Amino acid sequence: MSTPNDFSDPDITVEKSTPFTEIATEANDSADEELVSKAQAGDKHALEKLVRRHQPWIFNIAIRMIWRRDLAEDATQEILIKAFTKLSTFRGLSRFRTWLYRIAVNHLLSMRKSQMEENMIFTDLGRFLDELPNLDLPDPNSIPVELPLLVEEAGIGCMTGMLLCLDRRQRLAFILGEIFGVASEIGAEVMEVSPENFRQLLSRARRDLYQFMQDKCGLVNKANPCRCAKKTRSFMQAGYVDPDRLQFTKDRLSSVSHIAPDRLNELQTLDREHAELFRGHGFLAAPDLAARLGELIRQSGFNAGH
Repeated sequence: MSTPNDFSDPDITVEKSTPFTEIATEANDSADEELVSKAQAGDKHALEKLVRRHQPWIFNIAIRMIWRRDLAEDATQEILIKAFTKLSTFRGLSRFRTWLYRIAVNHLLSMRKSQMEENMIFTDLGRFLDELPNLDLPDPNSIPVELPLLVEEAGIGCMTGMLLCLDRRQRLAFILGEIFGVASEIGAEVMEVSPENFRQLLSRARRDLYQFMQDKCGLVNKANPCRCAKKTRSFMQAGYVDPDRLQFTKDRLSSVSHIAPDRLNELQTLDREHAELFRGHGFLAAPDLAARLGELIRQSGFNAGH
């Protein structure tokens, strides 16, 4: 039996020629420890490598927390800057990735809410989907992407919008535990709650989200009239889907279920269909923040050890 994921695979190599080339399959804390030690001694190459190891995970958590790609990119950069300017304070009392993701979690829980997040509740989302007209798909010659990709973008965007209806702590527990399969002990550690409390947050998130999907989503309940293909053009007209600027299907490395194959033991059979819909979404390439942060480091003369 496999053990649930504990953020043990951050070392994803992304090259221009091959967007998805490697996923580490074994925990490699020693690699982090070696890089941290070198970075604290002033090795900027080691610092940039640490960024590249962890930025995809932080970005993929952030975009599911925030919905908007541009804000998720900004949040990822802010998290990494915050972490690596504090790197000298890391003493190895916990694993580096636990320390780093705790910073990420605190940032995502405390950042200012977007207007979309402020106004998103299940009742209003359900009403919006009911009132949104069913329309034929656009002329394929009028858009720069294939129609199936556009429909997928609409569906993922809608499901990610559903996550915004959860309060932030429930949303984060769902992203960590249900989508990425993080063990409750690890999720609890990075969220600074007890494992029991983490499981309660996850359970409530599942209950509320899956009830909404059962009532509204045609992907879950075939009797529901809401269909991604029928809503795609309306999402475009409402400004939630832009074929020229894809948010959720651009730079896809693989599916989440491939990147994070393990699952929480608590996952109940009846919930599996719902969970797999979210886990089938793309694990997205992060923006090249290593290069961006590396330039900031060079310009500032920053030394992680001081």
